Amino acid sequence: MGNEHYFSASPASAENLRRIRVTLAGHPLEVTTAGGIFSPDHVDSGTGVLLANTPAPPPGGDLLDLGCGWGPIALTLALQSPRARVWAVDVNERALDLVRRNAADLGLDNVNAVLPDDVPDDVVFRSIRSNPPIRIGKNELHGLLERWIPRLDERSDGWFVVQRNLGSDSLQRWLDATFDRGYSVHRAATSRGFRVLKVRRHGTPPTAPVALP
Repeated sequence: MGNEHYFSASPASAENLRRIRVTLAGHPLEVTTAGGIFSPDHVDSGTGVLLANTPAPPPGGDLLDLGCGWGPIALTLALQSPRARVWAVDVNERALDLVRRNAADLGLDNVNAVLPDDVPDDVVFRSIRSNPPIRIGKNELHGLLERWIPRLDERSDGWFVVQRNLGSDSLQRWLDATFDRGYSVHRAATSRGFRVLKVRRHGTPPTAPVALP
């Protein structure tokens, strides 16, 4: 891909569509991928660790795959929770087209593959599952998480997989310091050089007491 990144909005590289065989939610499947996206030839190791170390998603409500790529997490959520509405969010238009194609090919009508700004403001999520784009840079990553984690519903969880060598432990400390009121953060699993971090929203943070005159 040269200097082009998988988080480019409109990849300039050749599309180079291809069919690959994967296993998602215990089902052997064929999906379509392409050049100019993240991990076009297989389910990447981090996503595999995340999928293997998270519980079944809630059966209904809105679920979020943040940074969806060609859709392994979103498609897994849709297969596991057919009555839920799955939001597959990415800035890469080619990736979103692939998620739509794969969902249609698999008969999954509960997947919405959209740009971040196209998620309605009133949607809150029963779960977030993400292999976040670490390589966009620390400030951009922090901004991404500050935007989406507060949209967790009460008593709901976000699950994030991060490679240890790419700063998972420092990210965990940042999450713990940033989401310190009404949330809890802990390492849920370690596997193959990756950490799975769980962020739980317990409820609306308490307001400061009003001083009496």
